[in-house]
Amino acid sequence: MVLEGRQFIFIAGPCVIEDENLVLRIARELNTITQGLPVRFIFKASFDKANRTAVDSYRGPGLEEGLRILKRVRDDVGVPVLSDVHSTDQIDKAVQVLDVIQIPAFLCRQTDLVVAAAQTMKPINLKKGQFLAPEDMKYIVQKAESTGNRQIMVTERGTSFGYHNLVVDFRSFSIMARLGYPVIFDATHSVQIPSEGGVSAGNREYAIPLARAAAAYGIDGLFCEVHPEPEKAKSDAANSLHLHHVPRLLEDVLRIRQAAGR
Repeated sequence: MVLEGRQFIFIAGPCVIEDENLVLRIARELNTITQGLPVRFIFKASFDKANRTAVDSYRGPGLEEGLRILKRVRDDVGVPVLSDVHSTDQIDKAVQVLDVIQIPAFLCRQTDLVVAAAQTMKPINLKKGQFLAPEDMKYIVQKAESTGNRQIMVTERGTSFGYHNLVVDFRSFSIMARLGYPVIFDATHSVQIPSEGGVSAGNREYAIPLARAAAAYGIDGLFCEVHPEPEKAKSDAANSLHLHHVPRLLEDVLRIRQAAGR
């Protein structure tokens, strides 16, 4: 997979791999929804959520089994796949399956991790830490660029605003766009309420309005965690979108972009 052109990027899938059949179902439905639309669909699911709030929270099937399931999505559904890496020792195996390697927001300043992921020369998605000013993402990007890799995306996912709250500063889209790479808006993590009572809560009702507003502002892509039954999701249940809301969401976003001359 090569990031090129100006086609709108749509990264979507469940927060974490829960069940092989469920993952395949979501991937197939998202692929069907995006067929014929001017979007580049990338399926996302984490094989390990290493940054869960509580020690007993579900983390996923792990590296080996998770990559096996993602490979099946790639082979059977025919879509590129993205997942997070949390340590450099995961990268050699991950690169054999993943089309896009993602650096989690909490780990975006881990130099060795960013450099090792970029050295694969695969596209990488650098998520802006909740603790970073948008202009500070230039240093993260420079770490990736030091390897010669120019297949880079940067993702806004909200900024910590006091305890247990995230706020999206739309100026960050313009600031990060100056880096010269696609800017993605993570609509669902941006409405998360971190670490409320041992789990992350959220307000999914704000995700779609924020996505519409971001489309008008001029983002290059959208990141959404989706699930057919979000309330039963094993991770990010409170901020994941219903799968059946995706068609209308994409219709709205693409119309707004067209109206804005994007």
